[in-house]
Amino acid sequence: MDRPFRFGVNMMIPASAAEWRAKCRRAEALGYDVIAVADHLGMPAPFPALVAAAEATERPRLGTFTLNAAFFNPTLLAREVATTDQLTGGRLELGLGTGYVKAEHDKANLPFGTPGERVAHLRHTIEELDRLAVAEDFAPHPAQTPRPPLLIGGNGNKVLELAARHADIVAFTGAGTAPGDPSGAPRALSAEQLDERVATYRKLAADRAEPAELNLLINFVIPTDDRRAAIRPHLGSVPHLTEDETLALPILLLGTTEQMAEQLRAQRERYGFTYLTVLEPAMESFAPVLEALRGE
Repeated sequence: MDRPFRFGVNMMIPASAAEWRAKCRRAEALGYDVIAVADHLGMPAPFPALVAAAEATERPRLGTFTLNAAFFNPTLLAREVATTDQLTGGRLELGLGTGYVKAEHDKANLPFGTPGERVAHLRHTIEELDRLAVAEDFAPHPAQTPRPPLLIGGNGNKVLELAARHADIVAFTGAGTAPGDPSGAPRALSAEQLDERVATYRKLAADRAEPAELNLLINFVIPTDDRRAAIRPHLGSVPHLTEDETLALPILLLGTTEQMAEQLRAQRERYGFTYLTVLEPAMESFAPVLEALRGE
């Protein structure tokens, strides 16, 4: 049986204390289940932003979406996670990934390892967080037992292997690294390519006692009565896809409220995505779709 839908908004835009609290309260009023914060330079620092969000709201869960594990020492991260979980009243959902933007590592004067090195650091980070969450000689401990729910984000085979073993929530970006691009800039996956990534995860997770929740990050929400006219100005950003392939992208919501709601129902049936996250600029435009799907 399908899980009910759950909806998150990923906050990305720095703001004053008053502005931050106001937009978090707005997200709660619109019905979002999760207020998340991204982890990129130039955006708000996730942990203090989530504590402020908790002070301004009562209901939503609070997530990192997703932390770049390479930015953190695992022991120091365990302290941040436990403290944030305590200060948010046990509402934290911890999202982790390998990191993929080399320019951010360069700017922070941090090494940008090979894909294998970044996955190894993510694995070590997860193992240390699990160990320290219950270690008698470590404090503080998270409010949630034994630790906050863990989301792992990524599409590569090695990350999906980690997710199959450790994640309570698996986040698919709907994008992958463009071949030959050293910057690591993501490129949209077609609907069929995403089929293959989800199928790979399901094989790796076949022995799990409890299935993980599957998340998809929706990159664009474009309300319109004419889907083809609305997409044509954006085709240059996806030169590897035809117009029809672009219209079928799972990470693109385009159409009337009912068309977008029906697309998400179909994607739940096809892929199993029940936890859907939109970016902050789409918080308002996605709200009618959220309302149409509430409780389903």
